[in-house]
Amino acid sequence: MSKKIYKYIGPDVLEKAFAQDGICQFKCSYPQDFNDPYELFLTIDFNQKPEILAFYAETVGKVPQNATTCFSKSPSVIPMWAHYAHNHCGLVIEVDEEKIQERFPEVRFGDVDYQDEPHDYIIDHLHMAFGTMKPRHTYFLWQAVMSGAYYTKSACWSYEQERRLVSPSEYIDDSSGLMLFSIPIDCITAIILGAKATTDTRSAARQIIGACDCSGYQMVIGRSSAKPYFIDESGSTYIFDQGSISAAPHSCSVCKEPIAGMKKCGWCSIEDFHREIAADSNPMRVIGGAGFLDDYLAGMRRIDRGLSR
Repeated sequence: MSKKIYKYIGPDVLEKAFAQDGICQFKCSYPQDFNDPYELFLTIDFNQKPEILAFYAETVGKVPQNATTCFSKSPSVIPMWAHYAHNHCGLVIEVDEEKIQERFPEVRFGDVDYQDEPHDYIIDHLHMAFGTMKPRHTYFLWQAVMSGAYYTKSACWSYEQERRLVSPSEYIDDSSGLMLFSIPIDCITAIILGAKATTDTRSAARQIIGACDCSGYQMVIGRSSAKPYFIDESGSTYIFDQGSISAAPHSCSVCKEPIAGMKKCGWCSIEDFHREIAADSNPMRVIGGAGFLDDYLAGMRRIDRGLSR
């Protein structure tokens, strides 16, 4: 099974990404412009002796600025839908990583490591290179720093499940003033609409899905689980499991939410007599019916204030 990665975008980006026939364009940025300003602090512990830091600065120098675009390893990350897909109004583009690698053999993919302390192995490389002054040890240090700079992020960002593509300049088009990395649309394997996508966004996405000849899904926020699921045009239910989108083994016959071997989920199983029993069993209804609900709530609030002192 080929490896899939996911790009979260806002609705305003969709038509821009597919503005040119036959390709999809992703915006890139340099490490110096990443949204985590502390990434470069995670290469080594800079509390070193002056001679060690001088050697580091001399041999490593500034981190080369290569165009980088970021993906996630999952289309089910709720904060990503909120932040990068405009609060579920945008969409996610599923991309076949192996096809990109075949078309652009010089690009480098890598998972982001999430940590709050510098890499121990890089400082070991630094001390080895400083101690021996041998070219190969300096080269190993340089390689380790480059990897750490591009593929390390503070632990607070771990929810992103980020995977990065780093591209040499020959694959980048900057004629528009932006750095754009373009891939053939046959590298696009699915487009997933957000739960709050507008009619216009859905219409535009359907046209692009047809042009790409790829799968199309709607992300759904269920009622029984905090994990979203996906519905295709035919109404079939899908989940993201073990790195790919696959058909749900079981789903509710009414709302289509994934469930464990039942015909209906708990919510859709509620009938009128359940609601009647619940209403009759609700003590607040009894108090309200007797005309004492406001007084009761006021008394409980006074008790709460007393307990909190």
